[in-house]
Amino acid sequence: MLLTGPSGSGKSSLAARSGLPVLRLDDFYKEADDPTLPLVEGSSDIDWDSPLSWDADTAVAAIEELCAVGRTDVPVYDIATSSRTGAESLDIARTPLFIAEGIFAADIAVRCRELGLLADAICLRGRPSTTFRRRLARDLREGRKSALFLLRRGLRLMRAERGIVARHIALGAHACGRDEALGRLAAAAAGRHRHAPTPA
Repeated sequence: MLLTGPSGSGKSSLAARSGLPVLRLDDFYKEADDPTLPLVEGSSDIDWDSPLSWDADTAVAAIEELCAVGRTDVPVYDIATSSRTGAESLDIARTPLFIAEGIFAADIAVRCRELGLLADAICLRGRPSTTFRRRLARDLREGRKSALFLLRRGLRLMRAERGIVARHIALGAHACGRDEALGRLAAAAAGRHRHAPTPA
């Protein structure tokens, strides 16, 4: 089950509320010294909201392993230092469904579908102003980056939010609010829903 949406849309809270095992896709970010990291256009800031800042291949491999054997090793990523600080084992035992959650989840929807692994792909959406406030409060509380960086990023993402959701839809995710998302999660857990094919 892929769960995506703009940063601050409530993905982590929804995943925790579901009671399903969760693979945190944010742990697959590249490290700060990676020469392939993209920059925000017209700025020296690293664009952590670009899928090019993320290791999709390793994330898909982890999903494949979880589906095949019920466990995998995942990196432990520290957002404040933009570095991997270790690794930990995620074991879902015999659970038939788990959530892979992160802002780039939709970017791997087609690959997961082609591998026969995808139950559903959801994009959680809400009001851009609400997302902005929630994201900024969380990021400042957790000390993810400097306050100035977080404010610049937050304003940029608020302006871009509708386009971000539209992109996730184009990649194969179903956009909805929290209550509908919970319903789709419950349906997938009960085996009543399979992700529809991407329109041609």
